Amino acid sequence: MSKFLKSTTILAALSLAAAPAMAQKLGLGRTALPEEIAAWNGDISPDGTGLPIGQGDAIEGEEIFATKCAACHGDFAEGIGNWPKLAGGKDTLNHEDPLKTVGSYWPYLSTAFDYIQRSMPYGDAGTLGDDETYAILAYILYSNDLIEDDFVLSNETFLDVAMPNADGFIVDNRAETEYAHWRSEPCMENCKAAPVKVTMRAMVLDVTPQEEAAAVPAPEVEAVVAEPVQEAAATPEPEVPQVVAASFDAELAAQGEKVFRKCKACHQVGEGAKNRTGPILTGIVDKAAGTVDGFKYSKPMQQAGADGLIWSQDALAAFLAKPKSYMKGTKMSFAGLKSEDDQLAVIEYLKSFAD
Repeated sequence: MSKFLKSTTILAALSLAAAPAMAQKLGLGRTALPEEIAAWNGDISPDGTGLPIGQGDAIEGEEIFATKCAACHGDFAEGIGNWPKLAGGKDTLNHEDPLKTVGSYWPYLSTAFDYIQRSMPYGDAGTLGDDETYAILAYILYSNDLIEDDFVLSNETFLDVAMPNADGFIVDNRAETEYAHWRSEPCMENCKAAPVKVTMRAMVLDVTPQEEAAAVPAPEVEAVVAEPVQEAAATPEPEVPQVVAASFDAELAAQGEKVFRKCKACHQVGEGAKNRTGPILTGIVDKAAGTVDGFKYSKPMQQAGADGLIWSQDALAAFLAKPKSYMKGTKMSFAGLKSEDDQLAVIEYLKSFAD
């Protein structure tokens, strides 16, 4: 046999041997469904690519902003406490302490639209409709003196808005100027000589929680009862007074103080507390609903109080879990505390602030 034929035969044999490895299926994952891809493919590009059809103006946006955003960002987008300021900061970027807002710093309007629709409002992300997002963004632009109040922001007029700091950033060209000096091209196929093996799965490693396991109750421990021992002429022990457990759990309240950070944007407790977007919560436990002096409650909350609703621990826990489901029409925009432990902890914390 000629050397050429031998070489050809060997190459053919190697190709056949490698075929199963190249076509190897590991049994991990599946092909994404079109609707799943569409759900994730919601990013908006600076040139407007990806914008949904819709519209809104600052007049509409002001009302929506007041309901869903003002608790943290203020009625005029000026920010409350340490929550981000969305307006102002003009001509401050060259200062030692610049005020970076949508109007003064952000180069692309698309970033604001994408972020608002994807991540806001706080605690209830992803609930804004397209028109609501356009309207809220229009109000933010109006608060920065970038549009008039009657300007209709839409997918068609989006690029008509000029962002003041559009040219204030330097293009990152490191991929062209630096990477080649220290980076080699990564291997993208047939990178391992031996077939890949799945040695462990995330669920087995306890990386992925298993709901089934969490739902299984712990095995009951059988109590061991010792046989009574007969003692001669036992002297009766003096009766020990029964210790009654305290009704207040200081350790749980300490955990609740951390959970309450989610509430501090709207509510205050303790000495010197004032009504804000939400009422004072001092003494709220076992108090009649809708009775904090000086706070303007929603009609459903007023009616609930008139009907005799008392904020018992159970009632508070149910309300904190899903405020909007518990009381239709409530002004409370917070989505709720999903964890029962968080609910109990924050209620215990509130118990420490009696009237």
